[in-house]
Amino acid sequence: MKKDKQDLMKEYDGKIFDRVVSILEQARNNVVRAVNSNMVLAYWLIGREIVEEIQKGEKRADYGKQVISELSINLNKKYGSGFATTNLSYFKQFYLIFKDKEKIFHPMGGKSEIKEILHPLGRKSENSKSYPSGTKLDIQKSHPLGDELKNPFNPNLSWSHYRALMRVKKEDARLFYEQETVECGWSKRDLERHIHSQYYERMLKNQQQPVTKNMTKSLSLKQNVSIEVLKNPYVLEFLGLPENPVLQETQLESAIITQLQSFLLELGKGFAFVGRQKRLQFENKSYYVDLVFYNCILKCYLLIDLKINELSHKDVGQMDGYVRMFDDLYTASDDNPTIGLILCADKNESVAKYSVLSERKQIFASKYMLYLPTEEELKIEIKKERLLIEDSLKQKSDLLEDSNE
Repeated sequence: MKKDKQDLMKEYDGKIFDRVVSILEQARNNVVRAVNSNMVLAYWLIGREIVEEIQKGEKRADYGKQVISELSINLNKKYGSGFATTNLSYFKQFYLIFKDKEKIFHPMGGKSEIKEILHPLGRKSENSKSYPSGTKLDIQKSHPLGDELKNPFNPNLSWSHYRALMRVKKEDARLFYEQETVECGWSKRDLERHIHSQYYERMLKNQQQPVTKNMTKSLSLKQNVSIEVLKNPYVLEFLGLPENPVLQETQLESAIITQLQSFLLELGKGFAFVGRQKRLQFENKSYYVDLVFYNCILKCYLLIDLKINELSHKDVGQMDGYVRMFDDLYTASDDNPTIGLILCADKNESVAKYSVLSERKQIFASKYMLYLPTEEELKIEIKKERLLIEDSLKQKSDLLEDSNE
């Protein structure tokens, strides 16, 4: 049956409307990014001018305060509010923190690559006065306006993002957070949560000691890929669950599903939700995995088993079986080996040390915390994990050295 003219017009109108909306939305997003990028660059340049003015003047703190105070008064007269002394001090700090170079942090453990931020000679300052022909001007230095500056600041990151990053004292951690924010599309709120929960310090890859040459030869990428995406502990304060002994595993699982977006954010980049209570059929028995995810970057599945009690040998053996069955039943030929993660209320160190956890390179256990811990609490948990990893690596190194003798 042929469509009448009215139906065709409706279909046509709908298609062109969608295309036009897409064009306008893209244009608006580009404008926002351009504004963000230019404002961030402007603040960096203002910070540089303040620092250079202070450095060429008297080397006293009072002089620096006077420069900022006078500049604030004059800028507010010309542009209105927005240039308080506090803001100008932030610009100064911003320049000092991101002063000369941009380091590209390699989360997979490679060496940092240094990129120079070009400091342009810039155009000479245009003076509003007119001078007679032939007048010689003694210009000490040219004032960069940013024209030739290769912008090191990602246009998707706002000034609010950089204000949060400025509060991170460790340079490697700050560079890591900056890159992760760009790659994962974190909002300012997401970034601040990861900083407060010490996401960088909780990543297992940052706690490992360098492996020996013999160990490097014996370990393939597929065997090591999982340790790069896991952390300990996992902070799940967004679930809103109370810490009490009557908490059920089903409650924990349901809360995670309800707050799935936040949980994916806590897991890390590249994860997609596959399913809950995934059935594994083996002969005449059925087994069920609490949660299944897939990492699109690493091309591997992640199985999560939730335990509200302390980690036990039974939990480890069960997850070992799940991973073996899942690999046989569901993984494709180009998938990396499946990762098994036991999320438990408490990670028993002796179980972690004297179980298959210390042998299998695909089975891990991490503690979860239902509240945002203090910095000291996180340091204790991270130290425990580091000692376990160091001990495990030492044992493997000793075994390899013995076998090579």
